[in-house]
Amino acid sequence: MRSSAFRRPVALVLAACALMAGASTVAAPLAAAQPACENKVSPPPAVDASEEVAPGEKPPPPMEVPESPIGGQRLGECGLVLPPNAPVPPDGITAKSWLLADMDSGAVLAALDPHGRQRPASVIKVLLAMVVAKELAPDATVAATPEDIAQECTCIGLRNGREYTVEQLLQALVMASGNDVAHALARRLGGVPSAIRKMNALAAELGALDTRAVTPSGLDAPGTSTSAYDVALIYREAMDYPDFVKAVMTQRIDFPAPNGGTVPIVNDNRLLTSYQGALGGKSGFTDDAQHTYVGAAERNGKRLVVVLLRGQQQPTRMTDQAARLLDYGFALGPAASGNPVGRLVEGAPQAKKKTTEPRPTPTSAGVGEVANSTPDGTQPSAMQTAFGNVGGPITAVAGLGLVLALLMYLRSRRAKAARAARQQPS
Repeated sequence: MRSSAFRRPVALVLAACALMAGASTVAAPLAAAQPACENKVSPPPAVDASEEVAPGEKPPPPMEVPESPIGGQRLGECGLVLPPNAPVPPDGITAKSWLLADMDSGAVLAALDPHGRQRPASVIKVLLAMVVAKELAPDATVAATPEDIAQECTCIGLRNGREYTVEQLLQALVMASGNDVAHALARRLGGVPSAIRKMNALAAELGALDTRAVTPSGLDAPGTSTSAYDVALIYREAMDYPDFVKAVMTQRIDFPAPNGGTVPIVNDNRLLTSYQGALGGKSGFTDDAQHTYVGAAERNGKRLVVVLLRGQQQPTRMTDQAARLLDYGFALGPAASGNPVGRLVEGAPQAKKKTTEPRPTPTSAGVGEVANSTPDGTQPSAMQTAFGNVGGPITAVAGLGLVLALLMYLRSRRAKAARAARQQPS
């Protein structure tokens, strides 16, 4: 029978296990009561048949969710993300996901579900415009085709066979969101599949890991995804391209008309003429994405970018909601920039290298000498230089054994000689 001294620790361990089990049982309902990030993996279900896959095909799998939220841990929250002691954001913001950031420093000032995955609608054209600005010369030409003209509109009105410059098409793409223009530019980039690959490669390069373009125009299709964080990241980068800036800041152009002459194209971003310091923007709408918007403004040397996804035009227009958030951001002052809730990253996060970096050769090595150093940076001993860290001890042990063997051999020789001397007659 085991002693009571043994039974007491066992009883204590069993009691502790029971207590832990009870605690987990109590904690489970509390965890379930916490709000869930509904769109952490995918946008909400489509409201129509626009994302149904063809018979026999499988829908694309959801995009991977990074282990750590890009831009900072707080940006993984799906509720309001505000700096300490910040005032409550303005009323009337209908967007399910929004973000406000400093364009220059990249500081994220405030957000709502910033990495929640939504559909971009036409704001994805900012990504297409960036690829165009990177790869195509403004004076290069594109001839319109029936396939361009047959795109689901909004359309500019291209004429079959007529040639347009890349500059004209880029302006029409950004200012008036022409889907026919988006298709024509995608063809000029090597075809629609090639253009989409380039758009997604650029998004990944920037660190926009919630974004997957499936159409060049932003029309709904299976697998389409972005986030308020990603749209801000993309727009901030696009503003480094002069061709894009020129297009997004232009209020009106004369565009070649299908039947000759020209027709006016007016920038559809209302804030460009109604908001002090506006730096352009892009809006979008589809049945599944609902209303989307990205834009920027500058006041007193401070530039802010604002993004709203999956919003409604009632009771307040999306552009007016954007204006309210911009006002809120400008009023936050320098304290918010100094203590941001996150950051717009400068390029995709890189995996940590697991290999050991080579150590530089010490400059004190003489001509013909092998320069080595120990892991702590000190110079090795002669034994380490000759045999290494492992070979030295082994060699030393072997040498000691050889000396001992020699001593035993000499001792044995002396003993034999002594015996032989005693046996000889005197």
